[in-house]
Amino acid sequence: MRDVAIVAFAQTDHLRRTDELSEVEILMPVLHQVLDATGLRTSDIGFTCSGSSDYLAGRAFSFTMALDGVGAHPPISESHVEMDGAWALYEAWVKIQTGEADTALVYSYGKSSPGEVRDVLTRQLDPYYTAPLWPDSVALAALQAQALIDAGDTDETALAGIATRSRQDAAGNPHAQLSGAVPAGDYLVQPLRTGDCPPVGDGAAAVILAAGDTARALCERPAWIRGIDHRIEAHGLGVRELTESPSTRLAAERAGVFERPVDTAELHAPFTSQEVVLRKALGLGDGVRVNPSGGALAANPLMAAGLIRLGEAAARIHRGESDRALAHATSGPCLQQNLVAVLEGESAHA
Repeated sequence: MRDVAIVAFAQTDHLRRTDELSEVEILMPVLHQVLDATGLRTSDIGFTCSGSSDYLAGRAFSFTMALDGVGAHPPISESHVEMDGAWALYEAWVKIQTGEADTALVYSYGKSSPGEVRDVLTRQLDPYYTAPLWPDSVALAALQAQALIDAGDTDETALAGIATRSRQDAAGNPHAQLSGAVPAGDYLVQPLRTGDCPPVGDGAAAVILAAGDTARALCERPAWIRGIDHRIEAHGLGVRELTESPSTRLAAERAGVFERPVDTAELHAPFTSQEVVLRKALGLGDGVRVNPSGGALAANPLMAAGLIRLGEAAARIHRGESDRALAHATSGPCLQQNLVAVLEGESAHA
């Protein structure tokens, strides 16, 4: 296996609406920033991979327009996943493992403001039994939250505490959409209140991956990807135990999470109740700093929030604030698909 690291990370300021900006205009400053951080030019990148969703844009093959922000001429080696950018990072990591590239640019973006996100996300559900009923994403998350409460794993007070901690931590994140004191709010779907749910907003993120000595030359303290894996639950919600996440635990085992303790965890938990499930699946104790960036409760740009978790974990390693960090990304209803990565600084590996 080749040693591969995240050597640079950039993200937008996440906003409720960006009516005056196209996806390309949202993305371009982030691409410039992440390239400038390494001194690389587009022509120096061996592979480019993006993550986005045509359902958000409302048009087919919308990701090809985003390539205007990258520059596809002269011809580049490029790919796209109709997923969160965390899965684009996984594809880029595999590409580097094959030896076909030494560097990769990974980016993702989501402009959720033009439509009703709760309705759009119903298209993720199985088309025969569940999707025709139009249960929205908040209603499904509320079913999961109620199952956790009924099982005695949490209560509404504990969920409110997760929301408060996340928004307070986000006060130190200049890119967060929400931060500081946020009231619990009214019920959206009981038992979830406004504060238990992610904001709707627009944003983008990008990272650069590099292998071996190239990574060391580009970054003073690379965030080495020591393990990465992703797994999926059954598509049918009725055959799943919503208080557990076996796919997260299996991905964590394969990524090597349980080999040594981590000091930081960036969890992609758009709802407070999902942090409860993930903490249990990952065995995270009170000594682990969870979502110091504020997490998805502070900013949740669809298709970019998972990549941001990887980027935030890497950035803490770059700054020397973490030695061994866990990053998690999810997609689909009720934590259906889960990706887990372990990132380490050079000293931790030595």
